[in-house]
Amino acid sequence: MTQEITHINRQRKQHSKQERSFRIVQITDCHLHTDPEWKLAGINTQTSFEWVMDLVGQNSQATDLLLLTGDLVHDASIAGYQRLNQHIQQFGVRACCLPGNHDKPDILSRYLTGGVVEAPKVVDLGSWLIILLDSTIPHSEGGHLSDQELATLQNTLTQYTDRHVLIALHHHPVKINSAWMDDMSLDNPEPFLSLLDQHKQVKAVIWGHIHQSFEALYNGVQMLGTPSTCIQFVENQDRFGISTAPPGFRWLELSPDGCITTGVDRVPALPPGLDLKTAGY
Repeated sequence: MTQEITHINRQRKQHSKQERSFRIVQITDCHLHTDPEWKLAGINTQTSFEWVMDLVGQNSQATDLLLLTGDLVHDASIAGYQRLNQHIQQFGVRACCLPGNHDKPDILSRYLTGGVVEAPKVVDLGSWLIILLDSTIPHSEGGHLSDQELATLQNTLTQYTDRHVLIALHHHPVKINSAWMDDMSLDNPEPFLSLLDQHKQVKAVIWGHIHQSFEALYNGVQMLGTPSTCIQFVENQDRFGISTAPPGFRWLELSPDGCITTGVDRVPALPPGLDLKTAGY
């Protein structure tokens, strides 16, 4: 297992003894399929997903929430969502899901609900709120936050000024120094970033989509991208390229005083078969 850890210090506040830290595990860009033997760039996405979940499972008792941030089923098939749902139910930890550009939001919300799985807009963790946004555009790889999503975000932030906030979406709202991927980023980041400037209780924004680890600060807000559970893309490269980095997940420890500790854990190696000559996905 490889591990990358970041400690984010925040101004400390007084809280009751009943409040505690929460461990969040972000799972993203699984690209599961109707066919469990289907491969992306030579990698069986079902196998790589299961390897990552086995790694998460080594610390499952300490995990409070799984956060699945899109591109969960590559072909947006009912069978793919049902198989994912069954796996999460067996894992036994509460899971909250949002769609990516390969998902169909209505099918996701229908088949990734029930038991420990849900697709909410807001998760209340006491001293913390997690706000889940849908940044998908039908039939497009890029992202956009609709007026309705922005209004939901603004209303929630205005209502809960006394909470620390983590925002999750699929598409990246800041550039990651990769031209081909930045062409598929959020196409209207300005109103989103403006809301972050207005509401200082937002501590971090996390996303998927980019198939790589990314960390930066925007006006004191931590910006976090997360590796896929299948193939990874070459970082800081303007052309499409597949990396030999193994799949993984991001974990976050959310403290009641607003401090965040976060890191990326990866499985030791990719499943066999990676095709580095793949021209796209």
